[in-house]
Amino acid sequence: MNDIDVVVAGAGAAGMMCAIEAGKRGRRVALLEHNNAPGEKIRISGGGRCNFTNRHTAPANFISGNPHFCKSALKRYTPADFIAKVDAKGITWFEKSLGQLFCHQSATQIVAMLMDECRDASVELHLETSVGRIEPHGDGWRVHIESGFIDCASLVIATGGKSIPKMGATDFAFRTAEQFGLKIVETRPALVPLTFAPDLLEQTKPLSGISAEAIVSCRSKSFREAMLFTHRGISGPSILQISSYWREGDEIEIDLAPGIDIYETLRAARQSTGKIAPHTALSEFISKRLAESVALRAGVKGKLGEFSDARLKSLSSAVKHWRLKPVGSEGYRTAEVTLGGIDTDGLSSKTMEARSRPGLYFIGEAVDVTGWLGGYNFQWAWASGWAAGQAV
Repeated sequence: MNDIDVVVAGAGAAGMMCAIEAGKRGRRVALLEHNNAPGEKIRISGGGRCNFTNRHTAPANFISGNPHFCKSALKRYTPADFIAKVDAKGITWFEKSLGQLFCHQSATQIVAMLMDECRDASVELHLETSVGRIEPHGDGWRVHIESGFIDCASLVIATGGKSIPKMGATDFAFRTAEQFGLKIVETRPALVPLTFAPDLLEQTKPLSGISAEAIVSCRSKSFREAMLFTHRGISGPSILQISSYWREGDEIEIDLAPGIDIYETLRAARQSTGKIAPHTALSEFISKRLAESVALRAGVKGKLGEFSDARLKSLSSAVKHWRLKPVGSEGYRTAEVTLGGIDTDGLSSKTMEARSRPGLYFIGEAVDVTGWLGGYNFQWAWASGWAAGQAV
């Protein structure tokens, strides 16, 4: 395998895209994957249907130390470009809320499509092949594997971040970057459920399994999507989104009745149905169990008609401005992505090449570009892989 132009380490979304694009340019490409199958994260994503992109992808949907870094790749390879690829393959899809696109059938269709394109581009796929030592060699690189080594002109690291270690995720990309002098922005689990301390958990455990639409806010960011109470804390799309911004010690604020003026609604109910209990009035807008929990937390009892405006405001605040402090997260075990990563100051935004190490590229989740929930991280994988594929 020593007549190789490009070695791509990692056959995930970004790695396969890069290998395809480089192969289409006539480059001889070896795609190395330590698992026994390519695209494992693609396969499990979106509940097995792969949320493969988001129509509304924009730089504002990404977190990075340099918010401008992602612009070049995202502008040159858009959601429409990937949709065209999916359509050409005859894969049917549907649009969910907020611009999220999913396969009608199975995420394996996306993997199969990419593998077909790898074959068409004469990419050599090597499964169950782990990368060991990497060293500069001549004008290129020597990549050591179990069976020997591969010499190449360009080396692309597409091994992802630390999320979901049971699927083989490691810190390989970060260690490699540091080996060659690149800096790492502190990493942490992102798009991950949040957990509660025992005292708070005691209050919320009876709500386990209840889902509700909510606006969840932290550090001046807000997301309006479903949230879910769990036996360890809270989850659901709105919580996963805010987890990328939350830090230990932060409070989050939850509005359990988005778009509803609970105070005025309760005042009206006080006049028309004053004999009902407060939680009964609230159950018109939130689930009965959740309404009972809110009333208990607010310390209100009696009939609604007996409530002063001040007590109604207190009850309304318990619904609209519930402030609580998670103690932690579920960690990389369930995190969908890794926040932080290889500092973009050391990379070209056009090619993803390391500025100080010609011929060395980093793409996908390993880079300090992290998308919101909803197909954005896949679009970054496609775009960054495509960008590197034009240059290697």
